[in-house]
Order: sequence, then structure tokens, then C-alpha cells
Amino acid sequence: MTKTITRVYDDYLVAENTVRDLENAGLGSSHIGIVASNAEGWHKPGGGDVNPKHDKDRDGKDDRAEGAATGGGVGAILGGAAGVAAGLGMLAIPGIGPVVAAGWAVALASGAVGGGVVGGVIGALVESGTSKENAELYVEALRRGGAIVTAKVPDDEVGRYSEIMDRTALDMTAREHAYRNSGWNGYDPDAPVYDVEQIRRERETYRL
Repeated sequence: MTKTITRVYDDYLVAENTVRDLENAGLGSSHIGIVASNAEGWHKPGGGDVNPKHDKDRDGKDDRAEGAATGGGVGAILGGAAGVAAGLGMLAIPGIGPVVAAGWAVALASGAVGGGVVGGVIGALVESGTSKENAELYVEALRRGGAIVTAKVPDDEVGRYSEIMDRTALDMTAREHAYRNSGWNGYDPDAPVYDVEQIRRERETYRL
């Protein structure tokens, strides 16, 4: 039997490091997924380098992103031995904005594009064992520039892998308190997308 562990991170780079730690600890890439905000434009269609500091737009076209834009999902995303971060697909989700997805999270993210939030990010998180309230909270962190990592792990290794994921994960209890104090009441498909400056200010708020 397996259990799905879900944690939220400040940005893609932090999430990617967590994924690498999970892989180094022996968890297969097929059991890990990432959905991360791309509001800052660090991942560009057609770019072969997925590192936000080095990503370059080569031909300006990405069949996976084009497919997502027309409701067809992201198509074939690489993974396997190359690692989760080897293949990222870009999507735009109502009420969240542009995101990238990799690993098994591609299916849940693309579902949010083609079929609405039901069966998409929130629906998949709920199906994997996350409460609806927490799923909406995690998605709000995504809208504000964050990243979600999900890991399907054996029941008898939940503690070991949770410890790895907890090292740099956000304190979502504190974030929920802050979000609600700012007027947030749950997922809103019509919520405005955060821009680069808003995300910068959001992160600095919690670094004080």
C-alpha cells in the first residue's frame, strides 16, 4: 500500500531540490510530481533547460504548451530515469495562472485546464487524501508563486520521506491564517493572476 504526501514550497527551485532529495533517497521518479507557478516566466516554451536561472527559449514553440492552450493537455512529458524535472509542461489554469507540471502531476494539472478544477489540481489532491480545505489552500499558495510536490510512498516509509519533504516546506497553518486575514476564503476561478511584483512582495512578507 502507498500513501500520498503533499507539501508546498516557496518556488520551483526549492521544490526541485526536494524532488532530487527524494530521488536520491530511492523514490522513483514515477512516484513524484510537481506543479509550480510560472507567473515569473522562468520556464519558457521550447526551452530545453528547466533550471529557472538558465532556461532559454530555443524555437519559441512547444507542442505540449500549445496542446494545453487548446484543451488537449500537455501531451507526452518526459520522466523515468531522467528524473521528474527532466520534463516540464506549461499550462494556464483559471484562478491560478500559468504553471508548469512534471511527473504524475501532469495529469492532474492538465485536467484543471480541460475539465475545470473538478478532476484537476484540487480534485486530484482530494482524491489522493488531502482535505478539500487543504487542497484549496495549497492551490492558493501556487497562485501566489509557490510549488506543490506530491510523493506516492510505501506506507512503512512515510516517516522517512515526510522528513525529507518537511525540511524546506512552507508552514501552511501560518499561511492559511495570513491568507484569510487578507480576505481569502477559498478557491476562486475568477481570482486575478499574481504578477512578478506581487509574488516578490508576497515572498518578502514572510521573510521579515
